[in-house]
Amino acid sequence: MEGIEHRTVNVNGLSMHIAEKGQGPTILFLHGFPGLWYSWRHQILALSSLGYRAVAPDLRGYGDTDAPAEPTSYTSLHVVGDLIGLLDVVAADEEKVFVVAHDWGAIIAWYLCLYRPDRVKALVNLSIAFMPRNPQMKPIQSFRALYGDDYYMCRFQEPGEIEAEFAEIGTARVLKNIVTYRNPGPLYLPKGKGFGAAPHTPIVLPSWLTEDDINFYASKFDKKGFTGGLNYYRNLDLNWELTAPWTGAQVKVPVKYIVGDLDLVYNSYGTKDYIHSGEFKKDVPLLHEAVVMEGVGHFINQEKPDEINKHIYDFIQKF
Repeated sequence: MEGIEHRTVNVNGLSMHIAEKGQGPTILFLHGFPGLWYSWRHQILALSSLGYRAVAPDLRGYGDTDAPAEPTSYTSLHVVGDLIGLLDVVAADEEKVFVVAHDWGAIIAWYLCLYRPDRVKALVNLSIAFMPRNPQMKPIQSFRALYGDDYYMCRFQEPGEIEAEFAEIGTARVLKNIVTYRNPGPLYLPKGKGFGAAPHTPIVLPSWLTEDDINFYASKFDKKGFTGGLNYYRNLDLNWELTAPWTGAQVKVPVKYIVGDLDLVYNSYGTKDYIHSGEFKKDVPLLHEAVVMEGVGHFINQEKPDEINKHIYDFIQKF
Protein backbone atom coordinates (compact mmCIF):
# COMPACT_ATOMS: atom_id res chain seq x y z
CA MET A 1 0.00 0.00 0.00
CA GLU A 2 1.43 3.32 -1.16
CA GLY A 3 4.97 3.07 0.08
CA ILE A 4 4.39 1.16 3.31
CA GLU A 5 7.51 -0.90 3.98
CA HIS A 6 7.54 -4.30 5.64
CA ARG A 7 10.25 -6.09 7.55
CA THR A 8 10.80 -8.70 10.20
CA VAL A 9 12.48 -7.82 13.48
CA ASN A 10 13.94 -10.27 15.98
CA VAL A 11 12.57 -9.37 19.40
CA ASN A 12 13.72 -11.50 22.35
CA GLY A 13 13.81 -14.55 20.08
CA LEU A 14 10.41 -13.75 18.55
CA SER A 15 10.20 -12.98 14.84
CA MET A 16 7.93 -9.93 14.60
CA HIS A 17 6.54 -8.47 11.40
CA ILE A 18 6.15 -4.69 11.21
CA ALA A 19 4.76 -2.26 8.68
CA GLU A 20 6.29 1.22 8.69
CA LYS A 21 6.23 4.46 6.79
CA GLY A 22 7.48 8.03 7.23
CA GLN A 23 10.18 9.99 9.02
CA GLY A 24 9.98 11.83 12.32
CA PRO A 25 8.83 11.00 15.85
CA THR A 26 7.66 7.39 16.10
CA ILE A 27 4.01 6.43 16.59
CA LEU A 28 3.56 2.81 17.63
CA PHE A 29 0.17 1.41 16.50
CA LEU A 30 -1.25 -1.60 18.35
CA HIS A 31 -4.11 -3.57 16.79
CA GLY A 32 -6.76 -5.65 18.53
CA PHE A 33 -8.74 -8.83 17.84
CA PRO A 34 -9.23 -9.88 15.10
CA GLY A 35 -6.78 -7.37 13.69
CA LEU A 36 -3.41 -6.98 12.02
CA TRP A 37 -1.05 -4.14 11.19
CA TYR A 38 -3.50 -3.61 8.30
CA SER A 39 -6.14 -2.35 10.74
CA TRP A 40 -4.08 0.87 10.87
CA ARG A 41 -3.66 1.33 7.10
CA HIS A 42 -5.51 4.68 7.08
CA GLN A 43 -3.59 6.02 10.08
CA ILE A 44 -0.21 4.88 8.72
CA LEU A 45 -0.75 6.78 5.47
CA ALA A 46 -2.18 9.91 7.11
CA LEU A 47 0.25 10.32 10.01
CA SER A 48 3.32 9.51 7.93
CA SER A 49 2.30 12.32 5.57
CA LEU A 50 2.17 14.72 8.53
CA GLY A 51 5.76 14.33 9.69
CA TYR A 52 5.62 11.18 11.81
CA ARG A 53 7.03 7.69 11.51
CA ALA A 54 4.27 5.10 11.77
CA VAL A 55 5.24 1.64 13.02
CA ALA A 56 2.52 -1.04 13.17
CA PRO A 57 3.46 -4.58 14.20
CA ASP A 58 1.48 -7.76 13.93
CA LEU A 59 1.35 -8.62 17.64
CA ARG A 60 2.49 -12.06 18.76
CA GLY A 61 0.13 -14.75 17.53
CA TYR A 62 -1.08 -12.67 14.57
CA GLY A 63 -0.32 -12.32 10.86
CA ASP A 64 3.33 -12.75 9.95
CA THR A 65 4.61 -12.62 13.54
CA ASP A 66 5.50 -15.80 15.43
CA ALA A 67 2.75 -17.52 17.42
CA PRO A 68 4.15 -19.39 20.44
CA ALA A 69 2.23 -22.63 21.07
CA GLU A 70 1.72 -22.28 24.83
CA PRO A 71 -1.42 -20.30 25.76
CA THR A 72 0.42 -18.88 28.78
CA SER A 73 2.93 -17.21 26.42
CA TYR A 74 0.41 -14.41 25.79
CA THR A 75 0.34 -12.59 29.12
CA SER A 76 0.61 -8.82 29.32
CA LEU A 77 4.23 -9.23 30.44
CA HIS A 78 5.10 -11.19 27.31
CA VAL A 79 3.39 -8.77 24.93
CA VAL A 80 4.71 -5.62 26.62
CA GLY A 81 8.13 -7.29 26.56
CA ASP A 82 7.76 -7.67 22.80
CA LEU A 83 6.97 -3.97 22.46
CA ILE A 84 9.91 -2.81 24.56
CA GLY A 85 12.20 -5.08 22.56
CA LEU A 86 10.73 -3.73 19.33
CA LEU A 87 11.24 -0.12 20.40
CA ASP A 88 14.84 -0.90 21.35
CA VAL A 89 15.37 -1.92 17.72
CA VAL A 90 13.22 0.45 15.67
CA ALA A 91 13.30 3.56 17.88
CA ALA A 92 16.63 3.15 19.63
CA ASP A 93 17.37 6.88 19.45
CA GLU A 94 14.04 7.92 21.00
CA GLU A 95 13.59 7.85 24.75
CA LYS A 96 9.80 7.84 24.37
CA VAL A 97 7.32 7.23 21.56
CA PHE A 98 3.68 7.97 20.89
CA VAL A 99 1.31 5.02 21.18
CA VAL A 100 -2.06 4.62 19.44
CA ALA A 101 -4.04 1.48 20.20
CA HIS A 102 -7.41 -0.22 19.78
CA ASP A 103 -9.26 -3.12 21.44
CA TRP A 104 -6.73 -5.68 22.78
CA GLY A 105 -4.01 -3.35 21.60
CA ALA A 106 -5.53 -0.74 23.92
CA ILE A 107 -5.45 -3.19 26.83
CA ILE A 108 -1.80 -3.89 26.10
CA ALA A 109 -1.16 -0.13 25.83
CA TRP A 110 -2.60 0.41 29.32
CA TYR A 111 -0.25 -2.28 30.62
CA LEU A 112 2.66 -0.72 28.71
CA CYS A 113 1.93 2.59 30.45
CA LEU A 114 1.72 0.89 33.85
CA TYR A 115 4.90 -1.13 33.43
CA ARG A 116 7.06 1.27 31.41
CA PRO A 117 5.69 4.83 31.46
CA ASP A 118 9.26 5.96 30.81
CA ARG A 119 8.89 4.79 27.19
CA VAL A 120 5.55 6.46 26.33
CA LYS A 121 5.31 10.13 25.35
CA ALA A 122 1.51 10.11 25.07
CA LEU A 123 -1.25 7.59 24.37
CA VAL A 124 -4.35 7.72 22.19
CA ASN A 125 -6.50 4.74 23.17
CA LEU A 126 -9.57 3.64 21.24
CA SER A 127 -12.54 1.64 22.53
CA ILE A 128 -11.11 0.12 25.72
CA ALA A 129 -10.94 2.39 28.76
CA PHE A 130 -8.53 1.63 31.58
CA MET A 131 -9.81 -1.25 33.69
CA PRO A 132 -8.58 -0.95 37.28
CA ARG A 133 -7.77 -4.27 38.88
CA ASN A 134 -10.48 -5.58 41.19
CA PRO A 135 -8.64 -7.48 43.94
CA GLN A 136 -11.85 -9.26 44.99
CA MET A 137 -12.72 -11.11 41.78
CA LYS A 138 -10.98 -12.56 38.72
CA PRO A 139 -12.16 -11.17 35.37
CA ILE A 140 -13.68 -14.37 33.93
CA GLN A 141 -15.56 -15.05 37.17
CA SER A 142 -16.86 -11.49 36.98
CA PHE A 143 -17.94 -11.84 33.32
CA ARG A 144 -19.72 -15.14 34.03
CA ALA A 145 -21.58 -13.55 36.93
CA LEU A 146 -22.60 -10.56 34.79
CA TYR A 147 -23.38 -12.19 31.45
CA GLY A 148 -23.36 -16.00 31.80
CA ASP A 149 -21.43 -18.79 30.09
CA ASP A 150 -22.44 -17.79 26.53
CA TYR A 151 -20.76 -14.40 26.80
CA TYR A 152 -18.05 -14.29 24.13
CA MET A 153 -15.10 -13.86 26.51
CA CYS A 154 -16.27 -16.90 28.48
CA ARG A 155 -16.74 -18.92 25.28
CA PHE A 156 -13.17 -18.06 24.24
CA GLN A 157 -11.63 -19.69 27.34
CA GLU A 158 -11.51 -23.39 26.39
CA PRO A 159 -8.60 -23.98 23.97
CA GLY A 160 -9.73 -25.39 20.65
CA GLU A 161 -13.46 -25.14 21.26
CA ILE A 162 -14.31 -21.83 19.62
CA GLU A 163 -11.62 -22.43 16.99
CA ALA A 164 -13.54 -25.54 15.87
CA GLU A 165 -16.77 -23.54 15.63
CA PHE A 166 -15.04 -20.77 13.69
CA ALA A 167 -13.60 -23.38 11.29
CA GLU A 168 -17.13 -24.63 10.56
CA ILE A 169 -18.38 -21.11 9.89
CA GLY A 170 -15.35 -20.19 7.75
CA THR A 171 -12.69 -17.55 8.32
CA ALA A 172 -14.06 -14.81 6.08
CA ARG A 173 -17.59 -15.19 7.45
CA VAL A 174 -16.35 -15.08 11.06
CA LEU A 175 -14.48 -11.87 10.29
CA LYS A 176 -17.53 -10.35 8.59
CA ASN A 177 -19.73 -11.25 11.56
CA ILE A 178 -17.36 -9.59 13.98
CA VAL A 179 -16.67 -6.38 12.06
CA THR A 180 -20.36 -5.80 11.24
CA TYR A 181 -21.53 -6.28 14.84
CA ARG A 182 -23.19 -3.03 15.91
CA ASN A 183 -25.42 -4.12 18.75
CA PRO A 184 -24.40 -1.94 21.71
CA GLY A 185 -25.24 -4.82 24.07
CA PRO A 186 -23.05 -7.79 25.07
CA LEU A 187 -21.98 -10.30 22.42
CA TYR A 188 -23.20 -13.84 23.05
CA LEU A 189 -21.97 -16.93 21.17
CA PRO A 190 -24.13 -19.89 22.28
CA LYS A 191 -22.51 -23.26 21.57
CA GLY A 192 -23.15 -24.49 18.06
CA LYS A 193 -25.13 -21.41 17.07
CA GLY A 194 -22.29 -19.24 15.86
CA PHE A 195 -23.32 -15.62 15.52
CA GLY A 196 -27.03 -16.43 15.38
CA ALA A 197 -27.82 -15.86 11.70
CA ALA A 198 -28.52 -18.70 9.29
CA PRO A 199 -25.21 -19.97 7.86
CA HIS A 200 -25.77 -18.75 4.30
CA THR A 201 -27.46 -15.42 5.01
CA PRO A 202 -25.54 -12.76 3.07
CA ILE A 203 -23.58 -10.33 5.23
CA VAL A 204 -23.54 -6.81 3.85
CA LEU A 205 -20.27 -5.07 4.50
CA PRO A 206 -20.30 -1.46 5.72
CA SER A 207 -19.12 1.28 3.38
CA TRP A 208 -15.79 1.49 5.18
CA LEU A 209 -14.77 -2.11 4.52
CA THR A 210 -14.34 -3.89 1.18
CA GLU A 211 -14.28 -7.53 0.13
CA ASP A 212 -10.58 -7.00 -0.62
CA ASP A 213 -10.03 -5.89 2.98
CA ILE A 214 -11.80 -8.99 4.29
CA ASN A 215 -9.82 -11.19 1.90
CA PHE A 216 -6.55 -9.74 3.18
CA TYR A 217 -7.49 -10.43 6.80
CA ALA A 218 -8.83 -13.88 5.92
CA SER A 219 -5.63 -14.83 4.08
CA LYS A 220 -3.62 -14.18 7.24
CA PHE A 221 -6.08 -15.85 9.64
CA ASP A 222 -6.40 -18.84 7.30
CA LYS A 223 -2.65 -19.24 7.55
CA LYS A 224 -2.18 -18.48 11.24
CA GLY A 225 -5.53 -19.44 12.72
CA PHE A 226 -7.39 -17.58 15.46
CA THR A 227 -5.66 -19.30 18.39
CA GLY A 228 -2.95 -16.69 18.92
CA GLY A 229 -5.48 -13.87 19.19
CA LEU A 230 -7.81 -15.94 21.37
CA ASN A 231 -4.93 -16.71 23.74
CA TYR A 232 -4.97 -13.07 24.85
CA TYR A 233 -8.46 -13.70 26.27
CA ARG A 234 -7.25 -16.94 27.85
CA ASN A 235 -4.78 -14.93 29.93
CA LEU A 236 -7.25 -12.48 31.44
CA ASP A 237 -7.17 -14.31 34.78
CA LEU A 238 -3.41 -14.88 34.67
CA ASN A 239 -2.87 -11.18 33.93
CA TRP A 240 -5.04 -10.45 36.96
CA GLU A 241 -2.75 -12.62 39.10
CA LEU A 242 0.45 -11.16 37.69
CA THR A 243 -0.66 -7.56 38.15
CA ALA A 244 -1.39 -7.82 41.88
CA PRO A 245 1.55 -5.45 42.59
CA TRP A 246 -0.16 -2.78 40.47
CA THR A 247 -3.46 -2.82 42.36
CA GLY A 248 -4.50 0.82 42.75
CA ALA A 249 -1.71 2.08 40.48
CA GLN A 250 -2.41 5.06 38.25
CA VAL A 251 -1.55 5.46 34.57
CA LYS A 252 0.74 8.46 34.53
CA VAL A 253 1.13 9.33 30.87
CA PRO A 254 -0.90 11.89 28.89
CA VAL A 255 -3.95 10.16 27.39
CA LYS A 256 -6.72 10.86 24.93
CA TYR A 257 -9.52 8.26 24.88
CA ILE A 258 -12.01 7.82 22.03
CA VAL A 259 -14.98 5.45 21.80
CA GLY A 260 -18.09 5.01 19.66
CA ASP A 261 -21.46 5.16 21.40
CA LEU A 262 -22.47 1.91 19.64
CA ASP A 263 -19.34 0.10 20.82
CA LEU A 264 -20.25 -3.01 22.83
CA VAL A 265 -17.41 -2.20 25.24
CA TYR A 266 -18.73 1.29 25.97
CA ASN A 267 -22.08 -0.30 26.83
CA SER A 268 -20.71 -3.13 29.02
CA TYR A 269 -19.01 -3.62 32.41
CA GLY A 270 -20.19 -0.25 33.67
CA THR A 271 -17.72 1.44 31.30
CA LYS A 272 -20.02 4.36 30.52
CA ASP A 273 -20.49 5.25 34.20
CA TYR A 274 -16.78 4.75 34.86
CA ILE A 275 -15.82 7.20 32.11
CA HIS A 276 -18.35 9.90 32.92
CA SER A 277 -18.37 9.71 36.73
CA GLY A 278 -14.83 10.96 37.10
CA GLU A 279 -13.41 7.58 38.21
CA PHE A 280 -11.55 7.20 34.91
CA LYS A 281 -9.81 10.53 35.52
CA LYS A 282 -8.79 9.40 39.03
CA ASP A 283 -7.07 6.32 37.64
CA VAL A 284 -5.63 8.18 34.64
CA PRO A 285 -4.86 11.62 36.08
CA LEU A 286 -3.28 12.91 32.85
CA LEU A 287 -6.43 12.12 30.84
CA HIS A 288 -6.86 15.14 28.59
CA GLU A 289 -10.14 14.15 26.98
CA ALA A 290 -12.64 11.30 26.65
CA VAL A 291 -14.38 11.58 23.28
CA VAL A 292 -17.62 9.69 22.54
CA MET A 293 -18.39 9.59 18.81
CA GLU A 294 -22.08 9.28 17.99
CA GLY A 295 -23.37 6.53 15.72
CA VAL A 296 -19.98 4.78 15.61
CA GLY A 297 -19.28 1.14 16.43
CA HIS A 298 -16.30 -0.79 17.75
CA PHE A 299 -13.89 -0.64 14.78
CA ILE A 300 -13.66 3.10 15.10
CA ASN A 301 -10.28 3.70 13.43
CA GLN A 302 -11.48 1.96 10.25
CA GLU A 303 -15.06 3.27 10.32
CA LYS A 304 -14.10 6.92 10.86
CA PRO A 305 -10.47 7.18 9.72
CA ASP A 306 -10.41 10.89 8.88
CA GLU A 307 -11.85 11.90 12.26
CA ILE A 308 -9.56 9.53 14.15
CA ASN A 309 -6.51 10.73 12.21
CA LYS A 310 -7.36 14.32 13.14
CA HIS A 311 -7.88 13.40 16.81
CA ILE A 312 -4.49 11.67 16.90
CA TYR A 313 -2.67 14.50 15.13
CA ASP A 314 -4.26 17.28 17.19
CA PHE A 315 -3.35 15.49 20.42
CA ILE A 316 0.24 14.36 19.76
CA GLN A 317 1.19 17.80 18.41
CA LYS A 318 1.02 19.01 22.00
CA PHE A 319 4.04 16.96 23.05
